[in-house]
Amino acid sequence: MASLNVGNLGEYLREQRRNAQLSLRQLADAAGVSNPYLSQIERGLRKPSAEVLQQVAKALRISAETLYVRAGILDAERDLSEVETRAAILADPTLDERQKQVLLQIYESFRKENGFGSGGTADAVDAGDAGEGDARSENDSEHDSETDSASGPRRTAG
Repeated sequence: MASLNVGNLGEYLREQRRNAQLSLRQLADAAGVSNPYLSQIERGLRKPSAEVLQQVAKALRISAETLYVRAGILDAERDLSEVETRAAILADPTLDERQKQVLLQIYESFRKENGFGSGGTADAVDAGDAGEGDARSENDSEHDSETDSASGPRRTAG
């Protein structure tokens, strides 16, 4: 069946929407998509773009990467551990939004340093926006003292 992944996505979205106690109309409004379009996604009749999935994920306050995997946009086998790590950070109720974003930024920095770049997902971009000034200014002050006369200041990825 060609729409198996899309159907799985639709069922998952419906479950997440119900857990968030949102009507279809409320979620559509919050995500900036039409009510009929969201209904078609939930019923497995439409395959949404990554951008639409990002908007829906943000409205539901869940990981966009999880939706990308369920929609077949990310390779589940290759990206599952990264998705699970990001989802665990985003789901932790003991962290505020700024702390979550900084942790995601640090996680991505370590992945890049070890040769695993971002999957190109929108959440990775979002993670770099929030709290970036604080994290970078701390890193910059650490690395300002580490200079090499031939190459200037050394910086780590991130």
